[in-house]
Amino acid sequence: QCLLSGSWRSDSGCRMVVSILSKDGSFSGSYLPGSAASDPQILASPLKGSQQDAGLVPQPTFSFTVHWQLRDSETTRTTAFLGQCYVGTNGEETLHTLWLMREAAESPDEDWKATR
Repeated sequence: QCLLSGSWRSDSGCRMVVSILSKDGSFSGSYLPGSAASDPQILASPLKGSQQDAGLVPQPTFSFTVHWQLRDSETTRTTAFLGQCYVGTNGEETLHTLWLMREAAESPDEDWKATR
């Protein structure tokens, strides 16, 4: 069974900590990207999400959003993650995700460059 509660680290050094996992599958915690080590502007940021009922499927899907906390910045960014938790033959849990990041645009004309 794959549960998101606890601490996770990505291949690129990102760190996610899921501190609260409710019975309904909702969770919250914090996220710190790997680039934070070289960029002191980036702070640990809050995350909120939802996991498919792990009692129904052994390798559940999940989603969460991160609202970035940036030191001394008026820029607002939000990233949405979507993924699945897998349990390997050795019992090790791994997460596979994809993400989209949205930065606030100044105007509709600037909208084209606001999503990565």
